[in-house]
Amino acid sequence: MKAVLFKKGRNPNELLVVGEAEKPVPTRDDEVVIQVHASSVNAADYRMMKMGIAPKSKIFGADIAGVVESVGSRVVRFKPGDEIIGDLSNAGFGGFAEYAVAPEGVLAPKPSRLSFAEAAALPLAGGTALQALRMGMVSPGKRVLIVGSSGGVGSYALQLSKHFGAVVTGVCSPGNMEQVRGLGADRVIDYSRDGFDDEYGVYDVIIAINGSYSLVTYKRCLAPGGVCVCAGGSLGQIFRSLLFGRFLSLGSKKFRVLSAKGTAEDLLTLARIADEGGIRPVIEAEYPLAETPQAVGHVISGHARGKVVIRVP
Repeated sequence: MKAVLFKKGRNPNELLVVGEAEKPVPTRDDEVVIQVHASSVNAADYRMMKMGIAPKSKIFGADIAGVVESVGSRVVRFKPGDEIIGDLSNAGFGGFAEYAVAPEGVLAPKPSRLSFAEAAALPLAGGTALQALRMGMVSPGKRVLIVGSSGGVGSYALQLSKHFGAVVTGVCSPGNMEQVRGLGADRVIDYSRDGFDDEYGVYDVIIAINGSYSLVTYKRCLAPGGVCVCAGGSLGQIFRSLLFGRFLSLGSKKFRVLSAKGTAEDLLTLARIADEGGIRPVIEAEYPLAETPQAVGHVISGHARGKVVIRVP
């Protein structure tokens, strides 16, 4: 089958090579063989690449949308021909290929109103956003600040917050302000001009995805009893949250660091909300499988608005 393979030790610009690989074979009777129709690029992919860490198969790609080809004897929720989505970030990856194998527990039926390309943009970013809002206890009337509201996770966090009845402020670059407004933000902050440093005690929940704001700034902006959830960003930002968040959580304002793990239950929730029209994937670009290296490079550059999708084959 055609696949995009990771080649450790090569030039940093040549880590991914398009070639042939053996079609994956199930090793457990709860696994499903999927013909992949689309995947998408996530931070989970390129961060591992940068660290020289690769899946056993050497094939990245956490998100998949496709059609079930065969199922193991213990699989009860799917049959050949079913359209599915999946988050393979904790199941060996493998989405940048024509076929993938995954346990039943990381798959869910594809939302009927989404195309395969749209559906492939949903699992990991949408699941991360959903778990971040759950950790922040977002509920009707809560004042939510989303820092990095135009990217993959941020665009879902914004839409889901509105779906759950929150009042949402999005922080983004000037070029993305109209997109963020279009997704339903009640207020949009241009980080290059305005910022929110002086908004003391304004927000019940802060979802920190991207940006270079200090943890002290976030704490100052939280209302009493508020929660700041670090759900992405640079490795430095994540490490600082892990190191200092515990100390800054003394008192009523709390800091949490999300380590998202995809589940079938979350995928079902996302699919239901998508079919109800509550969320829609924001796709900036689609690349064919043969141009996956360029797609990953585009995302690493930090220029992507929303998701970048890989079409298979």
